[in-house]
Amino acid sequence: MRRTYDRACGSDTAYSVIVVPDDTAGPHEQVRLAPGETLRFGRTPPDGPSGFLTIPHHGVSRRAGEITAAGSHWTLSNLSRTSTYVVENPEGAGEHIKIAPGRIEAPIPFEFSRIVLPAAEDLLSFGIWAPRHDYADEAADEHGGEPTAHAFPLDRTKRYFLVLAALCEARLRGAPHAPLPTVDQVVGRLRPVWPAASRTAVQWNIDYLAVKFRLKQPPESADCGPRLNGKKESLVSLALRFDLVREVELAVLDAGAPAA
Repeated sequence: MRRTYDRACGSDTAYSVIVVPDDTAGPHEQVRLAPGETLRFGRTPPDGPSGFLTIPHHGVSRRAGEITAAGSHWTLSNLSRTSTYVVENPEGAGEHIKIAPGRIEAPIPFEFSRIVLPAAEDLLSFGIWAPRHDYADEAADEHGGEPTAHAFPLDRTKRYFLVLAALCEARLRGAPHAPLPTVDQVVGRLRPVWPAASRTAVQWNIDYLAVKFRLKQPPESADCGPRLNGKKESLVSLALRFDLVREVELAVLDAGAPAA
C-alpha cells in the first residue's frame, strides 16, 4: 500500500488511533489520527489535501472508505457499492464485524483490528491500533459519579500483558537488579500459555506497549538491536514504578492459569 498523508495531523500526544499499512517499515510509516480526524483510503487519491491511504489494486474502489478516530474507538465508513468489509479482532478467536456497502461511521470497539477488503481474486488487509482504550477502576460509585480511568489502561486478557509480565517477572520475584530477559527467553517463557509465541510476535507486542505507554521513541527504535533493549528497560521501569504488573498477576504465565 502507498499512502499520502499530512503528518501535521495527529500529534504524538493527541492521537488515539494508529493505522498500520500491511507493508509498514516502522513507526514512521504509520498514520496517527487524533479524535475527529479522518483518513480516507482507496485505489486513487483525490486531488487536493493529503490524508489518503492508497491501495493500488484493480479490485479496490477508487474511494473505498474512511476511518475516523474517536476518543476510545474509531469508526469505519464503507463507500463501496458492492463489497462488504470485515473488521477482525486478531486476538478475538474469530470475532469480527461486517460493514455492509454504503454503511457510514460504523463504530469499531476493538483495541487491535484488521480491516479485510475483498479485491477481485485477493483479500487485502491493514491494521488499526486503538492504544488509548480506557478501562475504569470501578463502576460508577453509589453517588452516580463517573468512574476513574487508569493513566496507563491495560487489558490483562491481551497478549501484550503476557509479554509485559514475562519482562517484569524476575524483578517482581525478588531480584530487583536482574537483567531483563532476551526476546528469545520471553518466547520460551510464554510457550506454555501461548504456544504460537514467536520472536516476531513478542517484538511486535513490545513495540505496541511502547506506543500504549506513550514512551517517546525515535522512528528507528522499532529496529532490532540495542534500541530494543532500551525500550524493554523503559517499559519494565514504568510498569514496576506504577504497579502496572504485580507479583500476584504473574500467575498468567503459568500453564494452569487461564490463557490470555
